[in-house]
Amino acid sequence: MQLEIDYIEFQSDEYEKSKAFFEKAFGWSYVDYGPDYAEIRDAGVTGGLARANKVEPPLVILKTSDLEAALAQVERAGAEIVEPIFSFPGGRRFHFKEPGGNVMAIWSEH
Repeated sequence: MQLEIDYIEFQSDEYEKSKAFFEKAFGWSYVDYGPDYAEIRDAGVTGGLARANKVEPPLVILKTSDLEAALAQVERAGAEIVEPIFSFPGGRRFHFKEPGGNVMAIWSEH
């Protein structure tokens, strides 16, 4: 099963300032999903911006049609599951850490 990057999620402890910066610097626009999350538009890749108290590096999210198979695949390859499968508006996903320390996620619409 080959997976491709589908979404990149940024975090900010200065949420409104980050939105304004990305809009002014890069021309990005947003679809707001409440006071703490916005989907980024016009960035060349789908992504989001989340309000956070502790900012982590951007989260790279891959997409699959079979979430359980993807979970098994990354575990067999040596990943540590750091957040098991959970539901969110639009689908389900899990987070994992690859052996080099990068935290990533895989999501599915089902």
